[in-house]
Amino acid sequence: MVEKSDFSTTIPNWFSQMYGPVQRFGDKLAAFFAPNAEAASAIDYYEISVELPGVPDEDVKVEVHDGRLTVSGEKQSKREEEGKSYFFSEITYGRFQRSFRLPPDADEDRISATHKDGVLTIKVAKAKPAETSAKSIPINRG
Repeated sequence: MVEKSDFSTTIPNWFSQMYGPVQRFGDKLAAFFAPNAEAASAIDYYEISVELPGVPDEDVKVEVHDGRLTVSGEKQSKREEEGKSYFFSEITYGRFQRSFRLPPDADEDRISATHKDGVLTIKVAKAKPAETSAKSIPINRG
């Protein structure tokens, strides 16, 4: 089993006390920058849309494993600071990740993703139900 490392055994105690609050802040910040998403169902597929404005295709990764679809990546800051004084900035930069649990009828082998105009659209095909036919059951006399 893989577990988180415990820094307190490898570094002095005073550093652990200082690092703890910074680590908790980082965890909260990572949770803050989870892009907005919506999910819908059509007859033949599920559709998940994730807002990723300003994130190029090469900085986005979509993976599926054990019934969980994960979208991750990074929105990098590329603004020039020279000669500018910002009064405020509401644009969020950094790593992001969103995970979605897929329903049991999702076909993990038939997933497509399209990134256009700042929106990543993922289509997950629904597995075709097995066709069933009526079967006659003989009745035994006892």
